[in-house]
Amino acid sequence: MPIVSQHQDQSTYAIWRIEESEAWFLEQLQLSAAEHAQLEAIKGWRRMEWLAVRQLVAALVPGAERAILVKDEYGKPHLHNSPLHVSISHSHQLAAAMVGKKVLGIDIQQIVEKIGRLAPRFLSPRELAFIHPAEHRIAHLHVCWCAKEALYKAYGKREIDFCDHLLLDPFDYQTEGGSFQGRVIKDEFEATFALKYSKFEDCMLVTATILEV
Repeated sequence: MPIVSQHQDQSTYAIWRIEESEAWFLEQLQLSAAEHAQLEAIKGWRRMEWLAVRQLVAALVPGAERAILVKDEYGKPHLHNSPLHVSISHSHQLAAAMVGKKVLGIDIQQIVEKIGRLAPRFLSPRELAFIHPAEHRIAHLHVCWCAKEALYKAYGKREIDFCDHLLLDPFDYQTEGGSFQGRVIKDEFEATFALKYSKFEDCMLVTATILEV
């Protein structure tokens, strides 16, 4: 069931704890033939994640007809016949979705210790230098990882280097959540995004919303 809903700057995001059965989601969503075909190609727990994010998007975009997710040539999700932007994410028992009028992205990840070993793969030396050195280091790193994932989803195209093309401004980690800025710079594309983060249970959540020039 939806457990968190937050409005921010012409957008709304929500988190769903996946507790329902597959049959429950199928009854609620009434999938089209094309959607059924997509679902049949998915195995295991990923089926539940696929269903949950669609149920969440349906809850965020109320209307006479259910908002249907389609993907473009790069795999970025869009809402069929809608000008709204959408982004989705999931981690273990949680699904997250964000819908709004501006280019946006969302990412949720379970907090795990091994991210400390992986940090140099997605953070530049400049970014590693501002990471909290002690008790909040793992949480701080997860904010950075989720922020870059959210930026990547907002950009929506492939061939992105997380260290070179997704850039984070320095920020101090706050246990109560906080905000900072990041940029996507790739070829002729350059945009700045407002990034907001919060910890939910054992997961970190970050949203990215493009800033008007």
